[in-house]
Amino acid sequence: LICVTFFMCLLGIGVGMLVREYGKLSNLDKFYFSFPGEVLMRMLKLIILPLIISSMITGVAALDSSVSGKIGLRAVIYYFCTTVIAVILGIVLVVTIKPGVPQTANEIDRVGSTPEVSTVDAMLDLIRNMFPENLVQACFQQYKTKREKVEATTGVDKNSSTLTEEPVTTATTAEASENKTQEYKIVGMYSDGINVLGLIVFCLVFGMVIGQMGEKGQVLVDFFNALNEATMRIVQIIMWYMPIGIVFLIAGKIIEVEDWEIFRKLGLYMATVLSGLAIHSTIILPLIYLIIVRKNPFRFAMGMAQALLTALMISSSSATLPVTFRCAEEKNFIDKRITRFVLPVGATINMDGTALYEAVAAVFIAQLNDLELDIGQIVTISVTATAASIGAAGVPQAGLVTMVIVLSAVGLPAEDVTLIIAVDWLLDRFRTMVNVLGDAFGTGIVEKLSKKELEQMDVTSEVNIVNPFALETTTLDNDESETKKSYVNGGFAVDKSDTISFTQTSQF
Repeated sequence: LICVTFFMCLLGIGVGMLVREYGKLSNLDKFYFSFPGEVLMRMLKLIILPLIISSMITGVAALDSSVSGKIGLRAVIYYFCTTVIAVILGIVLVVTIKPGVPQTANEIDRVGSTPEVSTVDAMLDLIRNMFPENLVQACFQQYKTKREKVEATTGVDKNSSTLTEEPVTTATTAEASENKTQEYKIVGMYSDGINVLGLIVFCLVFGMVIGQMGEKGQVLVDFFNALNEATMRIVQIIMWYMPIGIVFLIAGKIIEVEDWEIFRKLGLYMATVLSGLAIHSTIILPLIYLIIVRKNPFRFAMGMAQALLTALMISSSSATLPVTFRCAEEKNFIDKRITRFVLPVGATINMDGTALYEAVAAVFIAQLNDLELDIGQIVTISVTATAASIGAAGVPQAGLVTMVIVLSAVGLPAEDVTLIIAVDWLLDRFRTMVNVLGDAFGTGIVEKLSKKELEQMDVTSEVNIVNPFALETTTLDNDESETKKSYVNGGFAVDKSDTISFTQTSQF
């Protein structure tokens, strides 16, 4: 399937080039042409929600609360360290190569519009989204706040204030030059998109609670185990459609690009970002894995090939999650208790590629504007790029919104984001691939560091049957008892002829 997917990627590039050159499609035709690719994206997004909920709850419920705390801490420390290394690497490269020095901002065409973002509000929204008001709403909407100017009170009737809104606003900005401070009010609103962070926090707590409920909570654990198993089987079905969808996804994207000249103008900037991503994914991450796990990191990366290809094609680490699970558990044989706990969190907060890209882009924009950044500003870029990358939800091009936060933090013009939007779609794919690889290496590293706790849990689960993820007991006396209890699909299947009912559950 990997070979077929790779071949289809190349075919997609070829088809895209040919149709672009000889097809002369209208905008409507381009839209229809990329329809099979859109179907693939919708399929993958459809499966994110049941996958995150079931995997997080079963993963945490299977762990002792003290063990899950240790595993979570190890994962977060790993994510934080790799993100900081990525940012430092990006800044070193961009300061050395200086991609923005040979040209100015006026030479590059601007594309799109600048998202309006305030750093403080964005960080507070991140915390707000961790605790959604409504769990059902969190499945399809995120909360965000927006600043609105408070109108100057000029005795206008409240009912007609909507009509006179624009003239009043212009008046206040004109008066602002006469040393008057502009007042703002914060307006809350909901935007479309899964609130992954809120769901993860809820599932984390919910999983810990039902894990500690013992026999009463076992019904729920079994339910979410079955849901997880069913979801993974649906993923296998989607995998067979993936090669077809990928051809049209790539070809459609190539046809859409209107200005190839921009790639020449931003060539050095792209080379800086891509070389940073290459160094991080082929040297730094494998080196960390090699030092801690003492196994061949490139063999591990090859096991993740399908997930990395998917990430490259669809540029969303959340949508790649189903494939990442499959590769980590089936090809690299990572313990399910680790993958189910670590991967959903990683897809949300571990953004090595995004952090590196934001650091490079911020310094690049400063170079275009002939601004010399001092050490303090470079440190500020590092800190905000690290924090903002955590806040970048795992959706395509979320990096652009967080990019504005990084630029605002060091006083760079936020509208200069429009200079790099034209090539963002391409760089987004490569940085998503690095994000997914970082998540995958994280599961291997956390598993190695948590080996002692996992083995200890296996021993207790052999005493207290049934832990949903317990390994098959090898200390069976005779063949008869061996037929009665076997490990199937993440749980114990008990022979119906057995008179003893295995209703006991592992008490943590």
